[in-house]
Amino acid sequence: MRRFIGQLHRDDSGATAIEYGLICGLICLVIIGAMGAFGAESNAMYRKITDAIDGAING
Repeated sequence: MRRFIGQLHRDDSGATAIEYGLICGLICLVIIGAMGAFGAESNAMYRKITDAIDGAING
């Protein structure tokens, strides 16, 4: 039993997967934050473009 517990203590094969999962989660949070920050600005820009196109088409 002691040998089994010692092997579990030394085994770090799952640690890499957990680290990659944490890094992926952090990257997702950064992307979501950036989309939230720039979302309103890009929406306003596309609305201006749409209004300009509508104005050009409809005179």
